[in-house]
Amino acid sequence: MRLRNIPRADSVLAACPFVIKEPYKYCGKWNTDVFKNENPVHIEIGMGKGQFLLTLAAKNPQINYIGIERYSSVLLRAVERLNTPLSDGSVSCADDNINNIRFLCVDAAELPQIFSSGEVSLIYLNFSDPWPKARHARRRLTSKEYFTRYDAILTADGLVEFKTDNRNLFDFSVEQLQTSKTWQIIACTYDLHQDSLMNTGNIMTEYEAKFSSLGNPICKLTAARLP
Repeated sequence: MRLRNIPRADSVLAACPFVIKEPYKYCGKWNTDVFKNENPVHIEIGMGKGQFLLTLAAKNPQINYIGIERYSSVLLRAVERLNTPLSDGSVSCADDNINNIRFLCVDAAELPQIFSSGEVSLIYLNFSDPWPKARHARRRLTSKEYFTRYDAILTADGLVEFKTDNRNLFDFSVEQLQTSKTWQIIACTYDLHQDSLMNTGNIMTEYEAKFSSLGNPICKLTAARLP
């Protein structure tokens, strides 16, 4: 499906202080220069419309959240959820609303240039693009290539949490981790909403609510480095 371009997206993102325009200059400085605290940093890659991350940010002010989305027209939806309308009909980021969240419009392949070693504590991957063609396997966010990038930025005890309703992608992800010399699966379910332990405290994304309402089981795994 072709992504619909929204002409106003670039101007709205440029005007929003919650969207970091030059993320590379903050590599190693996200706590000191952006959030101005020492709270742990959690990121979501492919954040879509932002429901998941905005909910987490509101519930957990002691954690800094960064949403990463490649396409400006998609990120626009998340920013508009955070924004409040002004009397003249324009929108402006609500500085006094939620202050522990930032957004980046970048390709996730550039993560090691944006975050330094040990700067991120947790990575969320929710309903990622399955890239179904075999020749595109390296582009999947749960490929060995991407886990190498995660290894470069996560803390020693950092985690990766992955949810999807795509069984083929999930099976691929499990295989990638089972054959890894660096990572291991520490939790796994093929039906999250029927798993009382792993579903505790679960925050649903827009896609999750949609797919589960259709009867699709949601798969989830949590990965950590090997001892």
